[in-house]
Amino acid sequence: MESQTVEQLSECFIKPSHLPEDWKQTIHLTPSDLGLLSVHYIQKGLLFKKSPLLSIPDFLERLKLSLSVTLAHFYPLAGRLATKKTLDPHSYVVYIDCVNSPGAKFVHSKVHLSVSDILSPTYVPCIVEHFFDHYKAVNHDGHTLSLLTLQVTELTDGVFIGCSQNHCVADGTSYWQFVNTLSEVFQDEKLGNEEEVALNVISRPPYHERWFPDGCGPFCSLPFTHQDQFISRYEAPELQVRIFHFSVAALARIKAKANALCKDRGITISSLQALSALIWRCVIRVRGLPKDDISRCNTSVNIRSRLEPPLPPHYYGNCIQTVGAVTTAGELLENDLGWAAAQLTEAIAKHDDKAARERLMKWLQNPSFYQFRLLLNPGVVMFGSSPRFNMYGNEFGLGKAVAVLSGHDNKFDGKGTLYPGLQGGGSIDVDLCLYPHSMSALEKDHEFLDALNFS
Repeated sequence: MESQTVEQLSECFIKPSHLPEDWKQTIHLTPSDLGLLSVHYIQKGLLFKKSPLLSIPDFLERLKLSLSVTLAHFYPLAGRLATKKTLDPHSYVVYIDCVNSPGAKFVHSKVHLSVSDILSPTYVPCIVEHFFDHYKAVNHDGHTLSLLTLQVTELTDGVFIGCSQNHCVADGTSYWQFVNTLSEVFQDEKLGNEEEVALNVISRPPYHERWFPDGCGPFCSLPFTHQDQFISRYEAPELQVRIFHFSVAALARIKAKANALCKDRGITISSLQALSALIWRCVIRVRGLPKDDISRCNTSVNIRSRLEPPLPPHYYGNCIQTVGAVTTAGELLENDLGWAAAQLTEAIAKHDDKAARERLMKWLQNPSFYQFRLLLNPGVVMFGSSPRFNMYGNEFGLGKAVAVLSGHDNKFDGKGTLYPGLQGGGSIDVDLCLYPHSMSALEKDHEFLDALNFS
């Protein structure tokens, strides 16, 4: 399979069908946006089975038109990053230029593989990484690359729609809001009616007013003179990527066990926190860390509702922070699942308005940038994305997707990406990256197998 290549058939750029009256030519990036300049684009996509009646040329034209109309609402994605520098006084400002750009990119490609070729192997085939544009690009590259590329890859019996979106422009919440809207527009019967285009109404319009913490804005000037001072290229080592499926019954059992074990602590453990704690414990066990080594379980949290006053739920941009529980490998494994889940639950609960603002003020005093090479630590397990995002509700006239898959983006040993389960009902899929020897050991770990195989 790895000898197969993805053949690009065509590419073009798509501009918004129109622009709203209140559109902004320049959008300044917030501390939450800027901190992501050195990490990869978000790359997530949906795999569909192809109906024999599907006309690919008609499908592509409708998708292009849908993208154009959707960009009218998410117009920053049709722009480019730009940097304005001055020496006296010193200023280094990175922003979104919504004017000087050819638009978002649209790619049509094909590969001689079937849906089964992608889903049947135990591990996600490496070729999936080439179902996305901007392979290995970091967000700062958005100065010259599109901030959004939609790539449609034809399989022999399927269609994959992969979206590469600059992470400085949007987080996972905003990413899936865009995809949800694109699907909504695609299915609109009025699509293609020029008289209706400017009147197009979507169910969840994005809120584009960027939020800056008190004392900051309308822009942030970085204390640098050149990009090389804060941009680095991360090359992931050899990893195995496997998607583990946790059924509703399995999750209920894990949650019940965690809550029973910490019932005297006066807290309630969610299914997601119990699952995260379980994977944390199992991964640290199979890595064989010394007892005194520090171990950390990190997860991304949405701070829109944690701020006071809260931001609109459809705030478009980055509004996430990383929160984690910290202990030693020995303490983590000597205690039980309930104890680990409680550490994670309490850390997340404590991350309120005050904690979020303090994190941002520290960044303003000493700007730092996520560097995934620094996460190459055998004590770290990190979770991203969310099973609460609406992924399987995006149909594009193709029916329900048969899988959600990710690209090359931000993978490292111990990274778990969370998706809603294909079976629905609250099930969860975990896209987990580990070194081959750790993955092999995890697949034999008694606690992990007991939780995974319960139904």
